[in-house]
Amino acid sequence: MGHVEIRMLETKDIEASLELSQFAFQFKKTKQELGEIRERWEQEPSVRWGVFVDGELAAQLAVLTLHSYVGGQRYAMGGVAGVATWPEYRRQGFVSELLRTALLHMKEQGQSISFLHPFAVGFYRKFGWELYTDNKKYKMEAALLPRRESYPGKVERHNDNSALLNEIYDAYARQYNGMLERTEFWWKHRIKARKPGQAAVYFDAQGTPQGYTIYDVMNKTLSVHEIVPLTEEARRALWSFLGQHDSMIDRAEAVVPVDDTLAFTLPNPRIKQEIEPYFMARIVDAAAFLAQYSFTALEDANKERSIVIELEDAHAPWNAGSYSLDLLADGSARVNRCDSEELRNNEGQLRIQTDIGSLTAMLLGYVRPLELLKQGRISGDELSVRLFETAIPVKTPFLLDFF
Repeated sequence: MGHVEIRMLETKDIEASLELSQFAFQFKKTKQELGEIRERWEQEPSVRWGVFVDGELAAQLAVLTLHSYVGGQRYAMGGVAGVATWPEYRRQGFVSELLRTALLHMKEQGQSISFLHPFAVGFYRKFGWELYTDNKKYKMEAALLPRRESYPGKVERHNDNSALLNEIYDAYARQYNGMLERTEFWWKHRIKARKPGQAAVYFDAQGTPQGYTIYDVMNKTLSVHEIVPLTEEARRALWSFLGQHDSMIDRAEAVVPVDDTLAFTLPNPRIKQEIEPYFMARIVDAAAFLAQYSFTALEDANKERSIVIELEDAHAPWNAGSYSLDLLADGSARVNRCDSEELRNNEGQLRIQTDIGSLTAMLLGYVRPLELLKQGRISGDELSVRLFETAIPVKTPFLLDFF
């Protein structure tokens, strides 16, 4: 093999990057579409890395500069995307080196967590990413759509009002773990491109926007890309509005959170429901993430809980080690690194042992600690694990986006 170099991609590398992306992800774009991709490539807040062999691009990935909500709080997040390698350079460790490079860069940039959409879950698990959210997809015949009913407010079409949609979206996103904070750039370049069609907003009787849906109708199918209600009234109104399209369609599809209960409310709930693993997450900087995390507030304000987490992380060595968490009454935590001597001198300390992927899945609400104890993914006495279980709020993970 010739000379190997890892460096950030520059504007001069756009053509080579696009050529690799089109091959790896099996798409062909028109000249106009490629022009739009170049514009996004140059303007989107991101860092793109490449492996070059004798000056030729062999592999690449991008880290998008994003923010996500966990427990209602805003976290700096690195979105790993566009991971690709030319076939002749595969299985030579190039993607592994790019991922390690990206992890270090994200830590230096203060991005304490990272998301990605995996081409193979097992591959990314080796590097510390773990599943954090599933999507539920409804498929129903038009006759099984929710009944059309009256509602006190009104539905209006707002196809080009991303500011209004984002106001509703942001309030909704904070209710889940792992939703993106959307910027004007994201609405313009990501949502419009991936989710074509109509945008309809529900206003209550006082004129306050309380929900929206983005959908389209094609080939007798109603595709509900997003249904984002802030209230039960808005949920019912939006589904009633969507039901008005029954004469145009044979079937409907919708993507919703896993805890959505639409089927339970239907006169005939025998609709098809598919649950599919979707995105993976990885804590990049454990100390920073734990310090920001909102644990369950204590009922007894004069009592503190304390637990030690012994953490394994083979690919981000700055995370490996032991953390003492003093869980405070308001749900915050004092986080301190502690060495093995401190642990030996405190044999009565509650503690658990886990790896970075399992810790990520627990804190994002995807899997509870007692379940991971049963699976052997974490270890520790049951009292310690039960304490950690009660400390982690029950909150549904969800992601409406893709990158």
